[in-house]
Amino acid sequence: MIRAIFFSIFDVHQGPKVLHQVPADSIAPSTGSSQIPLFHFPSVSSYIIPRPEYCSKLITFATPLHRVLCNPVCLHSSTYPRNAYTFSIALVLDASTPFASYATVTLKLASLLQTLEEQSRFLSRDVSPPNTGKIYALCEILLEDLNNYSESMIPIDDSNTLNIKLFPTYPPPPPLHPHHVPLSTVRLESLTDPNWDLTMLRVLPHIDGVNSVKQISLLADADYKLVRKAIEHLLYYGCLLLLDIFSFGASYASTAELASLVEDTDIQEECAAYVALPSIQGNSKASQSDPVSGFQLVELYLKLRQGQTVKSFYIENVEVVDRIDVRRFITFGVIKGFLYRVHRYAIATSHTSRRKREHKSKSRQKANVSTAAELQADGTEAEPHLLELEKFLDGTHCFDEICTELMISERELMSRLKAFGDVQIICR
Repeated sequence: MIRAIFFSIFDVHQGPKVLHQVPADSIAPSTGSSQIPLFHFPSVSSYIIPRPEYCSKLITFATPLHRVLCNPVCLHSSTYPRNAYTFSIALVLDASTPFASYATVTLKLASLLQTLEEQSRFLSRDVSPPNTGKIYALCEILLEDLNNYSESMIPIDDSNTLNIKLFPTYPPPPPLHPHHVPLSTVRLESLTDPNWDLTMLRVLPHIDGVNSVKQISLLADADYKLVRKAIEHLLYYGCLLLLDIFSFGASYASTAELASLVEDTDIQEECAAYVALPSIQGNSKASQSDPVSGFQLVELYLKLRQGQTVKSFYIENVEVVDRIDVRRFITFGVIKGFLYRVHRYAIATSHTSRRKREHKSKSRQKANVSTAAELQADGTEAEPHLLELEKFLDGTHCFDEICTELMISERELMSRLKAFGDVQIICR
C-alpha cells in the first residue's frame, strides 16, 4: 500500500518545499505537530527537487523504513520566477514493497500534471494554503483510490480527466519450449473479445492440454514466435499451466506430496470427478463402468514408478484404469504435485562414429555418388539426419524436446539413436 503522497515545488525563496501531503504532517510536520514524519525531508530534498538536468527521470531512493518514488519536472518559461517552475509528486511505500507497478503510476502522474501545467497553468496558479485546494484534493483521492481500488478516475476540468490504474506485477513466467503443453486454468473463451490480437484468437481454440506449443503453431497456421509470445502472455497472468507431452510410452513416478491425497477426501473427490469418463450416449465404456473411488485412485498413483511406462501400468491395472480417463488421471497428478515425469535423455559416449560418418560423407561427395541404391547399400541414407541429431546428444535435451524439434516419433528417434552409434540413455 501507498503510505503517503506529497507534492513539492522549488520555492525561489525557500528552496525545495512540500506544499501538500497526505496524510497530513506525514512528510513535513506543521509547527506544533507531535507526529513523527516518515523520513527527514531536508536530507532527501535534493532527490525530490533535483537540478534541472536530473528532472524528467524516474528517481527512487530508500530510507531505513520506506521507499520514495518521484519524477521531477522542470518547465522553462519567462512567465515563471527565475524563468523556471520545478515540481514533483512523490509516492511513499514501505521499503519491502515491490515498486515496479508504482513506478509506472509515478511516471504517468508526472506526465499528466506536466500537460495540465503547460495547457492551463493548473499547478502554478493554485495559490491555496498547504493541504487545501485542488492539488491537495487530487493527492487525497489518489491515495484512497489506489489503496482501495488500485485505480482512480478524477475529473480535472471540462476537458481533462486523470485516469490512473495500478497494474499488479507477477513473477516472470517459466521458460517456454516447443514441446511444452499448455493447459488453461480459466475459461479462456470468456476472456476474449473481437479486438484481441489475431494470433491470440487463432491460438486459443488449440489450447486443450494435449497439443504442444509447436503443434499449436502448426494447427493455428501462425508463426511460431508469435504463438510463443501469445502463450507467454497467458502464462504471465496465470491463465495457463505447462505440462509434458502425454504418451503411453512415457514414465511417471509418485512424489512425497501423494501423502496429502491419502488423507484428504476432498481432493480424492475432486480427482474422481476430474478423471471420470464422460457420460455420453453411445459410450458403452462410460455407461457400463462403475465410478472409481478415491481410495482406488490413491492406490493407482502409488503403483506408478520409474522404469514403467503408462502402457504397462495400464495393462497391469486394466480392470480399474479402463474405467477412467488415463490422460486426465496423469494430468491431475502432475498438476497437484503427486506425480513427476521421468524424462529420458541421450548422451553420445563416443565421437568416433561421428568422425567416420563425416569422413565417409565427404568422400562420397567427392566421388559424386548420388543414386539411392548406392546410398542404401552401405547404410548412409540417414547421414544428414544423424548429423542433425548430434546437437541433442549432450544429456540436456529430453526425448520430448528432440522429437518435437525434429518432428519425428519416439520410435523414429530410437531408430536414429541406434544408427548413430555409442549412445547412453539416462532417466531422471
